[in-house]
Amino acid sequence: MEQTFMKEKKILPLVLSMSLPMVISMAVNSLYNIVDSYFVAKLNEEAMTALSLVYPVQNMINAIAIGFAIGINAAVAYYLGAGDQEQADKAATQGMLLNIVHGAVLMVISIAVMPAFLRMFSKDETVIRMALEYSNRAFLFAVVIAMTLVYEKVFQAVGKMKVSMFSMMCGFVANIILDPLMIFGIGFFPAMGIAGAAYATGIGQVLTLVVYLIFCRIDPLPLNMTRKYVRLDRNIAARLYSVGLSATLSLALPSLLISVLNGILAGFSEKYVLVLGVYYKLQTFIYLTANGIIQGIRPLMGYNFGAGEKERVKQIFRTTLVLTMGVMVVGMILSWLIPEKLIGLFTTSPQTVQSGVTALHIISLGFVVSAVSVTCSGALEGLGKGQPSLYISLFRYVFVIMPAAFLLSRVMGVNGVWTAFCVTEFVTAGAAYLIYRKYGVNGSRSHELYN
Repeated sequence: MEQTFMKEKKILPLVLSMSLPMVISMAVNSLYNIVDSYFVAKLNEEAMTALSLVYPVQNMINAIAIGFAIGINAAVAYYLGAGDQEQADKAATQGMLLNIVHGAVLMVISIAVMPAFLRMFSKDETVIRMALEYSNRAFLFAVVIAMTLVYEKVFQAVGKMKVSMFSMMCGFVANIILDPLMIFGIGFFPAMGIAGAAYATGIGQVLTLVVYLIFCRIDPLPLNMTRKYVRLDRNIAARLYSVGLSATLSLALPSLLISVLNGILAGFSEKYVLVLGVYYKLQTFIYLTANGIIQGIRPLMGYNFGAGEKERVKQIFRTTLVLTMGVMVVGMILSWLIPEKLIGLFTTSPQTVQSGVTALHIISLGFVVSAVSVTCSGALEGLGKGQPSLYISLFRYVFVIMPAAFLLSRVMGVNGVWTAFCVTEFVTAGAAYLIYRKYGVNGSRSHELYN
């Protein structure tokens, strides 16, 4: 099959060829939120605060859709590596069906709970109104997002990274063009304010899905997603959810963390809620290259493990770790060289900018060491070992940073929250290394996969 290059090509060129399109894709994906935030910030600071409050729920929707799609990616790559075409076809077909259901349920629930959720963190009715204007429209596209992400991960699983990159770029270009037109009312477009940002993003996501469907016609996948496999196979579903649920929880935990931290920070000032929201916009962008590399190596890990190429799996892991650490060095340097410019993209308030600079300086001290846990988590997901990957995420987002932020904020004030980020990365790196040694390809419990 055409995917055999995954076990034949030299490691470094292979990792780079798979990762570079994913880095660009991650950049594009990150820019969706950043572009929205940039134009929304031009409205007023209340609008930016509203966007920050919606982010945890928005991230939760994306996390569930992405997490399950990662489960599809791992299963398809493994089965193709093992030469089992029928199981790969079933995994792709049933994965799509299940994720559509996930998207529909999430749309209904999210719209229903938003008013109560927002009032947990703000009493400003203007902020709440703006947040609902955005969320009630953005969440309507949950099913589209779910379908798009399945296609994204399936194309990645078969090594067609450039298709994923191109599709996402088409959606982003549409979003960046439509944002100012629909927010401020340029030309024949009415001025819709923050609602325009939601519509612009949604239309961009629809276009991304359309491009994937076009590619399926002109350059068909080496998979058959047909009605023949619609009836759920219990074993396939269990396999998809075993990785998908763990990946979902890992991706959703930041939403829980942000909500907890918003509660702590609101006790000092709502200004710090905005700072945290801005940081997470920047974090997504700062980490995009590292996350792009991880996306690129997931199918490589799964395919080579399925093909019995354990030595190549180890080489891919080592190469990835070096590359991600290099990337995070650059991220830390930028956080110290141009922090004012980075924070200033989202607010014009001198006080908020200064608070954001302080936060970025402290948090960035943990960037480089975070490459260890990021690489270990991604590698475990690629091997189909969602549960150990979840252990790493739970350690970072629940067991360390939440209590650390609470305790340090009592001692150091708001800077204690930022310090907790840095401390957490060092502690989690050690834990991630030990977990990977136990559950990785040569670990004592590596046999548990796909038994």
